[in-house]
Amino acid sequence: MALRLSPHMTVMQNAAQKAAKRLLRDFAEVEQLQVSVKGPGDFVSQADIRAEQSIKEELAKARPGYAFLMEESGSEGSDNWAWRWVIDPLDGTTNFLHGIPHWAISIGLERRLPDGTSEIAAGMIYNPCNAEMFWAEKGAGAFLNERRLRVSARRNLNEAVFATGIPFAAVSNANRLAFARTLGTLMPQVAGIRRFGAAALDLAWVAAGRYDGFWELGLKPWDTTAGLLLVREAGGYATDPQNGEPRETGHVVAANPTMHPLLTAAVLDGLTASGR
Repeated sequence: MALRLSPHMTVMQNAAQKAAKRLLRDFAEVEQLQVSVKGPGDFVSQADIRAEQSIKEELAKARPGYAFLMEESGSEGSDNWAWRWVIDPLDGTTNFLHGIPHWAISIGLERRLPDGTSEIAAGMIYNPCNAEMFWAEKGAGAFLNERRLRVSARRNLNEAVFATGIPFAAVSNANRLAFARTLGTLMPQVAGIRRFGAAALDLAWVAAGRYDGFWELGLKPWDTTAGLLLVREAGGYATDPQNGEPRETGHVVAANPTMHPLLTAAVLDGLTASGR
């Protein structure tokens, strides 16, 4: 029997699927980018912008008055929002540009609480290339299409596979040093470390039990909002290295309950060694 989606989740998934149709058409043209007059960077930027605009239009039509936080366009709407959409229209841009079918649309929904803080009410991450829709609502569990998700049950580091984001040129020197220290600590102890290039999907795969944990420093809210809820609703932990909220610090450690403290200790050691 098909799962019945809430009104919010129905709107989110419909918006993502509509934007995905154009992104898939753009993705199919990647092989012809070398003859593009504008060049590959402009091509991908236009794909991002068109997807974000499509998602924004669909969400605004369904829920007028909700605020937005978007990767391409920034913040929009009242500063005193009660509800806010957090959107990454194309997570994994480098993969997209190179014809690698590992990229996603991420949409999160935040709700303002009476004390002025916010919580993640709903989140979805859609990989159109594989037709995989990861989604969760607070208190209702996490799902892949219609299958309930649980984080992995592995308890031993020597059986664990972790995901991460390897720093690139724009990453601060301190974060590069912290990453190197953490990687050096973990590599001799674990079964493997993967870098697939899309933080939203990394978090979704932790929720699905494909990875036992994930860490990365310096992420933005649109990279993580939906994925954090997925991990938590699948029974895992998703914090920053000081057990705070990653949406505020940008540093993420997500894992099953056994691996989370072990991974957190390694990431915190890396930050300390780098002087952070």
